[in-house]
Amino acid sequence: MKKTEVRGKTFEVQLAALEKVVRELERGDLPLEESLKLFEDGVRLSRECQERLSQAERRIEVLLRDGEGRPVLSAFDEEDANDFTRTGKIDEAGNDESVF
Repeated sequence: MKKTEVRGKTFEVQLAALEKVVRELERGDLPLEESLKLFEDGVRLSRECQERLSQAERRIEVLLRDGEGRPVLSAFDEEDANDFTRTGKIDEAGNDESVF
């Protein structure tokens, strides 16, 4: 599935698809090749869901605090989120921006 296709599906749709894969695999009556294909699909869906959850977590962290520790709402910028993750949650001024 391409990134544009992933963005078109909601987290809930992807999670439901993952749950369906798990149910089918748990039945245990599929041929090996089909089981492997489903397993690969499940791993992909799991990673996509985890990435969406991580993005949501970063958005929440942005909403919870400003540089002085005060709760402030701010626009979420994907580039800022990537910098936030790469730098270990330290802003340009060297302030720790982690929630806890």
